[in-house]
Amino acid sequence: MSHQVLARKWRPGTFSEMVGQQHVLQALVNALESGRLHHAYLFTGTRGVGKTTVARILAKCLNCDTGITATPCGECGACAEIAEGRSVDLIEVDAASKTKVEDTRELLENVQYTPTRSRYKIYLIDEVHMLSNHSFNALLKTLEEPPPSRAVSTGDNRSAEAACDGALTVPAIQSEKYAA
Repeated sequence: MSHQVLARKWRPGTFSEMVGQQHVLQALVNALESGRLHHAYLFTGTRGVGKTTVARILAKCLNCDTGITATPCGECGACAEIAEGRSVDLIEVDAASKTKVEDTRELLENVQYTPTRSRYKIYLIDEVHMLSNHSFNALLKTLEEPPPSRAVSTGDNRSAEAACDGALTVPAIQSEKYAA
């Protein structure tokens, strides 16, 4: 019998299972359905509002074996791997513990490689506000000009108001992202 943390066991797996944040979810669903996706997304808000969950669902939507969809099947290999946290093409980085420029450069070296099994290689950078200014600058070029088949999703625990008021350290990064 395998044990799983309750928060992970009951974490929403599709946008329709999410509670709250309807304006964000609708914007993402519209982007997926119209095929007008951005190469990077910045999700901001306080702890526990679902930034990482939304990013993981978006990763499923982009890589589901049924094609790019707003309603991933949740059954295919790509969806299962993402849900179980074992997808080699979903790279999750905790920026709070990897704040050095060398850590960011190591991550960016990996960007040159195409996805192994999925349609897109997704980089989920959690706690992005903890990166140093030099790390932000190293990340900037990839955010401005990502290679094909790569997507970057970042999470920031600052409030949306603080992010919109320019509290993010490097304004160029903020302006390059579609803030949801």
